[in-house]
Amino acid sequence: MKRLVILGAGTAGTMAANKLRRRLPMRDWQITVVDRDNVHLYQPGLLFLPFGQHRPEHLRKSRRRFLRPGIRLELAAVDRIDPADKVVRLTDGQALGYDYLVIATGTSPRPDQTPGMLGTEWRRSIFDFYTYDGASALAGALESFRGGRLVVHIVDQPIKCPVAPLEFTFLAEAWFRQQGRRDQVEIVYVTPLSGAFTKPIASERLGGMLEDRKIALETDFLVERIDPERKVLVSYDEREIPFDLLVTVPLNMGADFVARSGLGDELNYVPVDRRTMQSRAYPDIFAIGDANDLPTSKAGSVAHFSVEVFTENFCEYVEGTAMTEQFDGHANCFVESGDGRGLLIDFNYDTEPLPGEYPLPRLGPFGLLRETARNHWGKLAFRWIYWHLLLPGRWLPLPSQMSMTGKHRPGKEN
Repeated sequence: MKRLVILGAGTAGTMAANKLRRRLPMRDWQITVVDRDNVHLYQPGLLFLPFGQHRPEHLRKSRRRFLRPGIRLELAAVDRIDPADKVVRLTDGQALGYDYLVIATGTSPRPDQTPGMLGTEWRRSIFDFYTYDGASALAGALESFRGGRLVVHIVDQPIKCPVAPLEFTFLAEAWFRQQGRRDQVEIVYVTPLSGAFTKPIASERLGGMLEDRKIALETDFLVERIDPERKVLVSYDEREIPFDLLVTVPLNMGADFVARSGLGDELNYVPVDRRTMQSRAYPDIFAIGDANDLPTSKAGSVAHFSVEVFTENFCEYVEGTAMTEQFDGHANCFVESGDGRGLLIDFNYDTEPLPGEYPLPRLGPFGLLRETARNHWGKLAFRWIYWHLLLPGRWLPLPSQMSMTGKHRPGKEN
């Protein structure tokens, strides 16, 4: 009996377990998934929670419910991995031996890494929204905020869902306007990047949307500390940005046990081959989803597309044949822009987000780098797709490889 252990029952880990359970004979394979609790969180919904647009029961469900029969779920925290002995050691004293290991423990916000963030103003005037508790607390803060300077801030890249801070900013602007309080609120978007986004065409488009909404953009801001008493962000080059309400995206890091196991980089992400997600140090270890160091977005779409590639490659690898599938870094993300509209970006390692239609040329139905109501409804519909199709590992009619079909470069003909 071969033993496959998957660490993490989030998006990537659950998808991988379900897809491999279908492919690997139950009589020959034991599949164990390890996570610290039985609560699966629909993370895209956290964006809407501060604005009262999602109910808690829509966002949190049992992990066991989404794992296929024949998959064992072990509820425990991981202490470390001993890759030489092929053993996962849990904090409760258990030792799980494995023949093949998949690390899918994602990435998490670490407010403790920025001096002053977890000070006296945490969850009073300084909030996050990448956690359920943070997003819930922020809802109350927005409701009681009568005016002043709202600063939306990113500590550093990479972060989980890199467009989410922009989405929050657009939604907040629309929400305050609808509440009749927009004139009392100054909104500033603060980023370590040189523009609103990482790629030129999308950065220009999204930056223009900030400008149209009278949202100030502060770029190249690398925060050194937060002064909670003065309510000021302080950068390494001694620039200061005051705030009345700060919505921050803390530094994101992988799981601490990755560092304790000697498997991670400086942010606890596992170095892997960017085409196959196989560990560069131990060939029987793979890291998928947000847990690896792939040079692309840490987003649910990347987990989806890359797990499709990983599943095929893993089945070839355990059969002793060459891995033939190649992940191209494909990512796509709906970007909520407020007022019931949104835009869509679709890109990979080599191609930046471009305008056009997705997935079909001229027909869409979704517009690339263009605000439409369809894009907004597409994002809302994804919650049903996530729970009923994506997590169970069912087939979706979207290719894992990015296509240039329907895309065009500005200034060029289709």
